[in-house]
Parts: sequence; C-alpha cells; structure tokens
Amino acid sequence: MKFGFVVPWADATDVGDLAEAAEANEWDGLFVWEPVWGVDAWVSLGLAAARTSRIRLGTMLTPPSRRRPWELASQVATVDRISDGRVTLSVGLGAVDSGFAAFGEECDRKVRAQLLDECLDIATGLWAGQPFKYDGAHYHVTPTEFPTLGNTVQQPRVPIWCVGALGRERSMQRALRWDGLIPQVVDGGTAREATLEELRDLHGTLPTDRPYDVVVEGRAGEHSPAAWADVGATWWIESMWDAVGQAEPVGAALDRLGDGPPTNGD
Repeated sequence: MKFGFVVPWADATDVGDLAEAAEANEWDGLFVWEPVWGVDAWVSLGLAAARTSRIRLGTMLTPPSRRRPWELASQVATVDRISDGRVTLSVGLGAVDSGFAAFGEECDRKVRAQLLDECLDIATGLWAGQPFKYDGAHYHVTPTEFPTLGNTVQQPRVPIWCVGALGRERSMQRALRWDGLIPQVVDGGTAREATLEELRDLHGTLPTDRPYDVVVEGRAGEHSPAAWADVGATWWIESMWDAVGQAEPVGAALDRLGDGPPTNGD
C-alpha cells in the first residue's frame, strides 16, 4: 500500500511547502482538492512539482463537468512535464453543494456524468496527439495544425482515478475503464465512502490484466490502513478535513506530514 495526504486548506505557496514536507517525510503522494472558486489546484500542483522530485501529485478530486476538456488536458499535461511524469488525475461528479448552483454550473447528475465521460475522452485523445477529432453530445473538436506542446511524460497517458458508486453498473463501468477506483456508496442520494465489507465484496471484479489502484481516504488514528490493504486497497489517502476550521490549518497539516505516513502494519 502507498500513502498520500490530501491538503485540507492552503494557498499555492503553502502547497509547495507541504509537498516538500511530504517528500522529506517519506509520503508517497500529495493531493489537493479543486474548488469551484478559490485556490487553483493546477497552479498549486505546478509549484509542488517544481519543489519535489519523487512523490506523486494530483487532485482529490477534479469534477470534469465544470472544466473545458482542452484546458484541463493542457493543465494536467503541463504539470506532468514539470514533474517528469508524477501526476495522477482523480475525477468524479463532484459535490454540488460546493458552489455549483451559485456559479451556474451543471447540477443534474446525469448530465454531469455525460460531461465527465466526454471530457476524459477529449483529454486523453489530445494527449495522444494531433490530428484529433471528436463529435459528442456536448463537445465537438476538429483537427488543428496549430503548433502546440501537449505531450505527457507518462505513457500512454497520465493515470486517471475515477469515483465508482458501488452497486451502480454504469458508474462502476466508468471507473473500471480507467486506472483506479475511488469507491463510494450512494445512500438516499447522498454519497459516502465504502466500508471494509463493501470493498471486500468487490474481490474478483476488478481488473487483473493491468495495473489498477483502489484508493481509500480516512484518518489512520480512526481506521486501520492495513485492514483496507487486506481487502484490496492500494492507496491510503490521509485526510484531516477538520483542520479547515482550525486557526492554523497549514501548520496542522505540516505537523501531520512531519509524523510520517502510517505503516502497512498500522
């Protein structure tokens, strides 16, 4: 199992400091969330990439329904080049209560799912190189010969982790198409993280013919990462969302990173 940390609250320069601390203290990855309005995730990750050399960097997570596919593809590819191939893109429908309606973003779940699929089709198509053509329900791209620098270091592309709603075939098929699963369960219209038992029930249904991650999030003091590894999780993402309400959330995050990641025996 690998161990990452998701930044609860920080400006871009702080993310650079946190990334350095994560690398110095033997974490495997540092991740940031992507708000509707606030600190730009990819500027932050670009700075983190320039100040580190080993850890993986990415989002937890990006809602593609709010993004222009070609702009997202450009940002991800740029940070992938800066980091020499250390970027992971995590995607999902996103939480509409984070400001979707206030800024006129799409709130319908079905449409957001369509936009997510088309965005990833276009981003991965652009990373593969020109000429590229796409004709979807929401987006249309025609080949262009305009000079661009859009290649990724990682081949055939940047790894993509995708939220999959357990028990919902279409959502799970989407997640299984890509490179990793962020397992969730939708109860009464509200998403929650999967339990150990629910993740164990996935045994035998995940890809075995290629590298495939299963990504879970929590606090090691409250959950056992080793127990999650036993049911197939490959990444533990340490989260401390209560730090958002603290006077010094960056300081709290630095303290946690300084303690180092939990071990596979924790």
